[in-house]
Amino acid sequence: MQVRRHLLRPAARLRRSRRAATAVAERLWLFDLDNTLHDTSHAIFPRIDQGMTAAVAEALDVDIDTANELRAKYWHRYGATVIGMVRHHGVDAHAFLRRSHDFDVNPLVRAESALADKLRRLPGRKVLLTNAPFDYARAVLRRLGILRQFDSIWAIEHMRLHGEFRPKPSPALLRYVLAREGVPAARAVLVEDTLPNLRGARRVGVGTVHVYHPGTPFARASCHRPGYVDLRVNSVSDLLLRRRPLRR
Repeated sequence: MQVRRHLLRPAARLRRSRRAATAVAERLWLFDLDNTLHDTSHAIFPRIDQGMTAAVAEALDVDIDTANELRAKYWHRYGATVIGMVRHHGVDAHAFLRRSHDFDVNPLVRAESALADKLRRLPGRKVLLTNAPFDYARAVLRRLGILRQFDSIWAIEHMRLHGEFRPKPSPALLRYVLAREGVPAARAVLVEDTLPNLRGARRVGVGTVHVYHPGTPFARASCHRPGYVDLRVNSVSDLLLRRRPLRR
Protein backbone atom coordinates (compact mmCIF):
# COMPACT_ATOMS: atom_id res chain seq x y z
CA MET A 1 0.00 0.00 0.00
CA GLN A 2 1.46 3.35 -1.03
CA VAL A 3 1.32 6.02 1.66
CA ARG A 4 1.14 9.64 0.53
CA ARG A 5 3.22 12.04 2.54
CA HIS A 6 0.41 14.51 3.28
CA LEU A 7 -1.87 11.94 4.90
CA LEU A 8 -0.10 11.72 8.25
CA ARG A 9 1.10 14.54 10.45
CA PRO A 10 4.90 14.51 10.63
CA ALA A 11 6.50 13.56 13.91
CA ALA A 12 7.74 16.15 16.36
CA ARG A 13 11.34 16.69 15.33
CA LEU A 14 13.54 17.24 18.36
CA ARG A 15 16.85 17.82 16.62
CA ARG A 16 18.44 17.85 13.21
CA SER A 17 19.16 14.43 11.80
CA ARG A 18 22.61 13.08 12.58
CA ARG A 19 22.63 10.86 9.49
CA ALA A 20 25.99 10.75 7.74
CA ALA A 21 26.16 11.32 4.01
CA THR A 22 27.16 7.77 3.15
CA ALA A 23 25.81 5.14 0.80
CA VAL A 24 24.79 2.94 3.75
CA ALA A 25 22.02 4.28 5.96
CA GLU A 26 22.72 4.49 9.68
CA ARG A 27 20.79 2.05 11.83
CA LEU A 28 17.52 3.44 13.17
CA TRP A 29 16.26 2.31 16.56
CA LEU A 30 12.51 2.73 16.93
CA PHE A 31 11.83 2.65 20.66
CA ASP A 32 8.47 2.10 22.27
CA LEU A 33 7.96 4.01 25.53
CA ASP A 34 5.76 2.34 28.14
CA ASN A 35 7.23 -0.83 29.67
CA THR A 36 10.14 -0.53 27.25
CA LEU A 37 12.08 2.53 28.40
CA HIS A 38 10.44 2.70 31.83
CA ASP A 39 8.32 0.56 34.14
CA THR A 40 4.74 1.70 33.72
CA SER A 41 3.33 -1.24 35.68
CA HIS A 42 4.88 0.26 38.83
CA ALA A 43 2.59 3.30 39.11
CA ILE A 44 1.76 4.95 35.78
CA PHE A 45 -0.56 2.37 34.20
CA PRO A 46 -3.02 2.58 37.10
CA ARG A 47 -3.10 6.36 36.74
CA ILE A 48 -3.62 6.12 32.97
CA ASP A 49 -6.45 3.62 33.47
CA GLN A 50 -8.09 5.92 36.01
CA GLY A 51 -7.65 8.94 33.78
CA MET A 52 -8.99 7.13 30.71
CA THR A 53 -12.04 5.89 32.59
CA ALA A 54 -12.75 9.35 33.99
CA ALA A 55 -12.33 10.92 30.55
CA VAL A 56 -14.75 8.40 28.99
CA ALA A 57 -17.29 8.95 31.78
CA GLU A 58 -17.16 12.73 31.38
CA ALA A 59 -17.23 12.71 27.57
CA LEU A 60 -20.19 10.33 27.33
CA ASP A 61 -21.94 11.17 30.61
CA VAL A 62 -21.98 7.55 31.77
CA ASP A 63 -21.19 5.90 35.10
CA ILE A 64 -17.71 4.68 36.01
CA ASP A 65 -18.47 1.00 35.46
CA THR A 66 -19.77 1.63 31.94
CA ALA A 67 -16.85 3.92 31.19
CA ASN A 68 -14.36 1.32 32.39
CA GLU A 69 -15.93 -1.35 30.16
CA LEU A 70 -15.77 0.96 27.13
CA ARG A 71 -12.18 1.97 27.89
CA ALA A 72 -11.04 -1.65 28.00
CA LYS A 73 -13.13 -2.62 24.98
CA TYR A 74 -11.73 0.12 22.74
CA TRP A 75 -8.17 -0.45 23.91
CA HIS A 76 -8.33 -4.15 23.03
CA ARG A 77 -10.07 -3.53 19.70
CA TYR A 78 -8.06 -0.58 18.41
CA GLY A 79 -4.86 -0.45 20.46
CA ALA A 80 -5.84 2.94 21.91
CA THR A 81 -9.02 3.98 23.73
CA VAL A 82 -9.05 7.36 21.99
CA ILE A 83 -9.62 5.66 18.62
CA GLY A 84 -12.88 4.11 19.77
CA MET A 85 -13.98 7.38 21.33
CA VAL A 86 -13.36 9.28 18.09
CA ARG A 87 -14.75 6.62 15.78
CA HIS A 88 -17.93 5.77 17.70
CA HIS A 89 -18.70 8.95 19.63
CA GLY A 90 -17.12 11.83 17.72
CA VAL A 91 -15.03 12.89 20.71
CA ASP A 92 -12.30 15.48 20.15
CA ALA A 93 -9.08 13.45 20.29
CA HIS A 94 -6.81 16.19 21.65
CA ALA A 95 -9.19 17.17 24.45
CA PHE A 96 -9.68 13.52 25.39
CA LEU A 97 -5.95 12.82 25.48
CA ARG A 98 -5.29 15.89 27.62
CA ARG A 99 -7.97 14.86 30.11
CA SER A 100 -6.97 11.20 30.25
CA HIS A 101 -3.29 11.98 30.93
CA ASP A 102 -3.80 14.93 33.25
CA PHE A 103 -1.32 13.92 35.96
CA ASP A 104 2.27 14.61 36.97
CA VAL A 105 4.53 11.79 35.73
CA ASN A 106 7.57 12.90 37.74
CA PRO A 107 6.93 11.02 41.01
CA LEU A 108 5.66 7.94 39.17
CA VAL A 109 8.46 7.13 36.72
CA ARG A 110 10.75 4.20 37.48
CA ALA A 111 13.50 2.93 35.15
CA GLU A 112 16.96 1.43 35.07
CA SER A 113 19.87 3.65 36.08
CA ALA A 114 22.13 5.62 33.70
CA LEU A 115 19.62 5.20 30.87
CA ALA A 116 20.86 8.24 28.92
CA ASP A 117 24.41 6.92 28.88
CA LYS A 118 23.26 3.48 27.74
CA LEU A 119 21.23 4.93 24.88
CA ARG A 120 24.15 7.14 23.90
CA ARG A 121 26.36 4.05 23.63
CA LEU A 122 23.89 2.29 21.33
CA PRO A 123 25.17 2.99 17.79
CA GLY A 124 22.62 4.60 15.48
CA ARG A 125 19.79 7.10 15.57
CA LYS A 126 16.94 6.80 18.08
CA VAL A 127 13.32 7.67 17.43
CA LEU A 128 10.42 7.25 19.83
CA LEU A 129 7.41 5.42 18.36
CA THR A 130 4.59 5.27 20.88
CA ASN A 131 0.80 4.95 20.85
CA ALA A 132 0.77 7.29 23.85
CA PRO A 133 0.02 11.04 23.59
CA PHE A 134 2.82 13.43 22.68
CA ASP A 135 2.76 15.62 25.82
CA TYR A 136 2.85 12.55 28.07
CA ALA A 137 5.67 10.95 26.05
CA ARG A 138 7.76 14.09 26.10
CA ALA A 139 7.23 14.52 29.85
CA VAL A 140 8.36 10.96 30.54
CA LEU A 141 11.46 11.31 28.35
CA ARG A 142 12.35 14.54 30.11
CA ARG A 143 11.87 12.95 33.54
CA LEU A 144 14.10 10.04 32.48
CA GLY A 145 16.75 12.49 31.30
CA ILE A 146 16.79 10.98 27.81
CA LEU A 147 14.86 13.51 25.71
CA ARG A 148 18.05 14.64 23.97
CA GLN A 149 18.84 11.08 22.91
CA PHE A 150 15.94 11.05 20.43
CA ASP A 151 15.80 12.70 17.04
CA SER A 152 12.01 12.72 16.92
CA ILE A 153 8.83 11.56 18.65
CA TRP A 154 6.04 9.75 16.83
CA ALA A 155 3.04 9.80 19.16
CA ILE A 156 -0.63 8.85 18.69
CA GLU A 157 -1.41 12.35 17.35
CA HIS A 158 0.93 11.71 14.39
CA MET A 159 -0.67 8.40 13.45
CA ARG A 160 -3.61 9.32 11.19
CA LEU A 161 -4.10 7.95 7.70
CA HIS A 162 -7.00 9.02 5.46
CA GLY A 163 -8.47 10.76 8.51
CA GLU A 164 -8.36 7.59 10.64
CA PHE A 165 -5.97 6.71 13.42
CA ARG A 166 -3.49 4.00 12.37
CA PRO A 167 -1.27 3.33 15.40
CA LYS A 168 1.10 0.41 15.88
CA PRO A 169 0.98 -2.32 14.65
CA SER A 170 -0.17 -0.73 11.36
CA PRO A 171 2.23 -1.66 8.52
CA ALA A 172 1.22 1.52 6.66
CA LEU A 173 2.27 3.61 9.64
CA LEU A 174 5.64 1.88 9.89
CA ARG A 175 6.33 2.34 6.18
CA TYR A 176 5.51 6.02 6.46
CA VAL A 177 7.72 6.49 9.51
CA LEU A 178 10.63 4.83 7.72
CA ALA A 179 10.10 7.01 4.65
CA ARG A 180 10.04 10.19 6.76
CA GLU A 181 13.12 9.13 8.71
CA GLY A 182 14.94 8.23 5.47
CA VAL A 183 15.90 4.70 6.48
CA PRO A 184 15.10 1.43 4.68
CA ALA A 185 13.31 -1.27 6.66
CA ALA A 186 16.41 -3.48 6.62
CA ARG A 187 18.31 -0.84 8.65
CA ALA A 188 15.59 -0.28 11.27
CA VAL A 189 14.87 -2.13 14.52
CA LEU A 190 11.74 -1.83 16.65
CA VAL A 191 12.32 -2.25 20.40
CA GLU A 192 9.00 -3.05 22.03
CA ASP A 193 7.27 -4.92 24.83
CA THR A 194 4.09 -5.69 22.86
CA LEU A 195 4.28 -8.75 20.62
CA PRO A 196 1.54 -7.78 18.10
CA ASN A 197 3.46 -4.57 17.37
CA LEU A 198 6.62 -6.58 16.72
CA ARG A 199 4.69 -8.93 14.44
CA GLY A 200 3.52 -5.90 12.45
CA ALA A 201 7.09 -4.60 12.19
CA ARG A 202 8.31 -7.91 10.83
CA ARG A 203 5.65 -7.72 8.09
CA VAL A 204 7.41 -4.66 6.67
CA GLY A 205 10.93 -6.07 7.12
CA VAL A 206 11.92 -4.23 10.29
CA GLY A 207 14.17 -5.96 12.84
CA THR A 208 12.50 -6.80 16.15
CA VAL A 209 13.61 -6.74 19.78
CA HIS A 210 11.14 -7.90 22.43
CA VAL A 211 11.57 -6.24 25.82
CA TYR A 212 10.22 -8.97 28.07
CA HIS A 213 9.13 -8.35 31.65
CA PRO A 214 7.53 -11.43 33.22
CA GLY A 215 4.69 -10.42 35.50
CA THR A 216 3.76 -7.19 33.74
CA PRO A 217 0.25 -6.84 32.25
CA PHE A 218 1.35 -7.44 28.66
CA ALA A 219 3.90 -10.22 29.11
CA ARG A 220 3.01 -13.69 27.94
CA ALA A 221 3.52 -16.61 30.25
CA SER A 222 5.43 -18.52 27.56
CA CYS A 223 9.19 -18.31 27.75
CA HIS A 224 9.53 -19.22 24.07
CA ARG A 225 10.59 -16.51 21.65
CA PRO A 226 8.21 -16.15 18.65
CA GLY A 227 9.73 -16.61 15.21
CA TYR A 228 9.12 -12.96 14.28
CA VAL A 229 11.26 -11.75 17.21
CA ASP A 230 14.98 -11.44 16.42
CA LEU A 231 16.10 -10.85 19.99
CA ARG A 232 14.50 -10.95 23.44
CA VAL A 233 15.93 -8.74 26.21
CA ASN A 234 14.72 -7.38 29.53
CA SER A 235 16.35 -3.93 29.55
CA VAL A 236 18.36 -1.43 27.53
CA SER A 237 21.43 -2.72 29.36
CA ASP A 238 20.66 -6.19 28.09
CA LEU A 239 20.21 -4.82 24.57
CA LEU A 240 23.64 -3.17 24.70
CA LEU A 241 25.25 -6.47 25.67
CA ARG A 242 23.36 -8.71 23.25
CA ARG A 243 22.65 -6.59 20.15
CA ARG A 244 25.33 -8.19 17.94
CA PRO A 245 23.24 -11.21 16.87
CA LEU A 246 20.72 -8.83 15.24
CA ARG A 247 20.75 -9.37 11.50
CA ARG A 248 20.32 -5.67 10.79
